[in-house]
Amino acid sequence: MDARKLGATGPAVSAVGLGCMGMSGMYGPSDRQEGVATIHAALERGITLLDTGDFYGMGHNELLIGEALRGSSRRDKVIVSVKFGALRDPKGGWLGYDARPAAVKNFLTYSLVRLGLDHVDIYRPARLDPDVPIEETVGAIGQLVRAGHVRHVGLSEMGVDTIRRAAAAHPVCDLQIEYSLVSRGIEDAILPACRELEIGITAYGVLSRGLISGHWKAGGGGAGDLRAHSPRFQDGNVQANLRLVEELRRVASDRRMSVAQVAIAWVAAQGRDIVPLVGARTRERLSEALGAADVALAADDLAAIEKAVPKGAAAGERYAAAQMAHLDSER
Repeated sequence: MDARKLGATGPAVSAVGLGCMGMSGMYGPSDRQEGVATIHAALERGITLLDTGDFYGMGHNELLIGEALRGSSRRDKVIVSVKFGALRDPKGGWLGYDARPAAVKNFLTYSLVRLGLDHVDIYRPARLDPDVPIEETVGAIGQLVRAGHVRHVGLSEMGVDTIRRAAAAHPVCDLQIEYSLVSRGIEDAILPACRELEIGITAYGVLSRGLISGHWKAGGGGAGDLRAHSPRFQDGNVQANLRLVEELRRVASDRRMSVAQVAIAWVAAQGRDIVPLVGARTRERLSEALGAADVALAADDLAAIEKAVPKGAAAGERYAAAQMAHLDSER
């Protein structure tokens, strides 16, 4: 697998990373054994970047990754990226965010135990805590870097002003943010600012939570699936969005690719400073997604893809209103 460097100060990682959130019930019931097998398959295929959050499944996802990495001969090649700060209740509800320095250190301590690691490679607040200056949060992670418990500081869903302030307080290797054919908001200001500051992008949601994977059907999902609350999956919006997918399918078919492969390859083609995270929950979906890693899209391919799914064509916001309110990147 090709490698890409995360910013001026970050590590070299595989050109495609594995987002592990879906392995912990966020999209409905998940299979722990298949999750571990999928992580093993990803490592065998050359993926070195694993992304998680301490709140995915209330710690379940970190335990799953820890199980997968236990005894692995590839551990020294794996870059583990962890988001922190989101607060949950016993029923899985969301209670806000906490990025106070003391909380940063507390969250990391628990993550290290669940992961079975002595350090986290990239540590990042999941969202901006409106009650804590970003300099304080990043400063606390910097202390953990100097102590050897963290290797690099990352950010997630931050706006330009916050990114600049964070980078002035401590070197930042990457910004994790949603970026796909149907979520291109970062192109206007955030992506140029990151390039100016030499901060890499790890792009999540490259298939818009499965919406543009080529496999989603209206009425899909079920109990425990967060997509039930996503505007783009609601009746009316989902039909309009799936019509875009059918246009994309025609482009993919002409190039003997799947819809998912075209969508992932498009993100990867936007710059070598961008690393797509694929959220495969099974070895089958992983194998399909990694087919995009071998694709080099030409200018006419990119034009055809963007004609099929024009910028701004998606129906519905990427999150429900309550979650959008927490996105510093959308302000």
